[in-house]
Formats: sequence, C-alpha cells, structure tokens
Amino acid sequence: METHECDVVVVGAGPGGSMAAKYAALGGLDVILLEKRAEIGSPLRCAEGVSKKWLEEIDVAPDPAWISADMDGAIIVSPSGHTFKLDESHAGNEVGYVLERHLFDKALAEQAGKAGARIWMRTAAIGVIFEDGKVAGVRANRMGDELEIRAKCVVAADGFESQVARWAGIDTSLDLKDMDTCLQYRMANIDVDPNYCEFVLGSAAPGGYLWIFPKGEGKANVGIGVQGTKCKLGADPKHYLDKFIAADPRLSKGTVLEIVGGGVSTCPGIDEAVADNLVIVGDAARMIDPITGGGICHACRAGMYAGKVLSECAKKGDFSKEALQDYEEMWRDRMEDKLYRNWMAKEKFAELSDETLDKLVLAIKDSDIEEVNVYNLLKVIKERYPELIEEFESFI
Repeated sequence: METHECDVVVVGAGPGGSMAAKYAALGGLDVILLEKRAEIGSPLRCAEGVSKKWLEEIDVAPDPAWISADMDGAIIVSPSGHTFKLDESHAGNEVGYVLERHLFDKALAEQAGKAGARIWMRTAAIGVIFEDGKVAGVRANRMGDELEIRAKCVVAADGFESQVARWAGIDTSLDLKDMDTCLQYRMANIDVDPNYCEFVLGSAAPGGYLWIFPKGEGKANVGIGVQGTKCKLGADPKHYLDKFIAADPRLSKGTVLEIVGGGVSTCPGIDEAVADNLVIVGDAARMIDPITGGGICHACRAGMYAGKVLSECAKKGDFSKEALQDYEEMWRDRMEDKLYRNWMAKEKFAELSDETLDKLVLAIKDSDIEEVNVYNLLKVIKERYPELIEEFESFI
C-alpha cells in the first residue's frame, strides 16, 4: 500500500479544516489537507448567514466575491406575527453577511494552500492508523487507490457526521433532543425585504425556527430546523417548510432552485476535543451554537487555535494529549460558556408554547437592550418571567 508522511493530516476542507491547515502550515509544518468531494464547499449544507465581527478575529478580510448580501439587521417573528426588528447597532450576532458559502470555503482553502498546505481532493479517510495505542495517521481512498498517510497529529474536521473522531475512540454521539433536522430551499421570484434576515419562532418549526436569508434580486435561502424529538410526521421539515411557504404570499409563488438538507447538533460541545496525536475542530467537536445552529465562526476560530497550538507542539516534538491541552483551553475559554448557556436556553425555549413566545417577543420589543444576544435576552426574560429561567439563572 502506498504510504505518505507529513507532520499533520487534516481531514475535511471546510472552514475549520482549512483554518487548521493554514495556521499549521504558517508555523512551518508539513500539512496534507484531505477533501473527499470533488469540489470544496459543495454540496451546500448551510443557511450561509454569519455575523461580521469575528472575521477580523481570524484575520480574514470581507471579500465581495463570497458575500452575497450585506444585512442591515434581523427581524424576529413570533408565532402570532408580532415582530421585533433589529438594526445592526442592536443586533449583535444576529446580523451580518449572507455568504456564497461554496466560494467562502474555497477562499479559505486557497489561503491554506498559499500557506503551504498540500490539498488532496477526492480523498476520503476510511480509517485511523494506530501505533502503540495512539493515533498515527489515517487510511484513505484517493480516487480508487488506497493509501496510508502517517502523521504526527491528525485533525478531525470532517463535520457533523465525523467518523475520524469515532474511529479514534471519542464519543460524539447525540441525543435526539440535541439534534435538529434541517431543510432549506434556495428560492427565486420572491418578495422579501432584501436588507433583513428573518427568524420565525414557535410551532411552525417545533423546537427550532424558520429562516429567510435574502440573497438579493428576489432570491433568498428559506429554511427550517426541527428538533429531533419533535419529528413525528415523517419528512417533518418538508411538511412544515412547505406549509409556511404556502401561507406566506411573499413566498408562495416563488421558484425553488435548490434543495439542501442535513442534521445540525444543538449540544454544548463534546467533553474532550483532543487525544494523543488527535485534535477535533468545528462541527465534528459539536462547536455549533445550540440556539442558532450556526457553526462557521466557531469552526474557523477552533481551526485557527488548533493550527497555532500544533505549531508550538512541533517545536517541542510533543503531540500528546497533555501537550494539546492548550487547544482545549483556547476554544473553551472563547466559546464554551456561551455554547452551554445557549444550550440551556434552547432546552427551555423548545418547550415554550406559542402564547408564551408571543409574550416574550413583545417583552423584548418593549425593552431597552443595547445589544441583542442570548445573555441580554435572558436578563429581560428574568425581569418579566423569572420562572422560565430558574434552572440556569447562574449564567446571567
């Protein structure tokens, strides 16, 4: 069997994998980045909405080439149709860009290649190599040919269904209540506000929400996430999404150009994201916001942290679990409290009645919040409806 050697092999050329490969390569490591598909960023499995603030944090300049629309704000819609409109100054992480995600992912991979990473397309990891009980690389299939890639460290960046982490013995299993099943249409010939994203709450999307992310010129991503435990009908997301579209005159006569679907985790992150010679980043490590289902920014941050820590590990010649703890500390310090707080909030919000959600939207609408995020929303709810947040009041 053909064998290759490198310092780091990264499985998955999504945002997290490309960022890890980029920063590891910038640190002087020999990096191989594997992508099982024939095209980076395709097929699309994302609503494509991101906030703006974090791009500077990861040193990525906004590029019109991969920005489809620049939003002025967001609109929260209650089950009865009450609306809360947020402009950019108040919208926190709920406003930003709507991407052309396939171009964004390609841009990050291009940066990784420019930094020195070798990118191997149509190369799927099919197993993990162990030596003396530790990860020592991956087995892969490259366009029909099986090969071994031996590395000092493996980065599992292979997304929601991450197999690499499981093969390496990391528990990434999910409860149904911590998973949303999602469906999205890219629609044309519709009449929505091109400057505002919309989020629709309540029983129209049990345990989740509906979204409309404008993409300009009468187009938008229109999608839904439904909590796993609330899927009772069979093809639940399609049932609810079609019903919503048919009832909305702005959408009902639109044209569906593309359909994408998949699962999204809504838990607060896995217990351990490192092992000897192994790092797990992004969706593979459940670094997805349990409230919004957004994970692009978390994956990019985690990939950057991983690449920087791997560079330091290389200087010491140590990729042990203990040496990789710096990565654990970095991503947890930056994200864990928010992920956990949002998970607790998700658990509560998923059980609220439409009537209660109406009251909450009206309460928030009448409040004076400088920046709308889950933390500030919980503070408003505590003032109006303290009984709803008793279980996680310590996070406020």
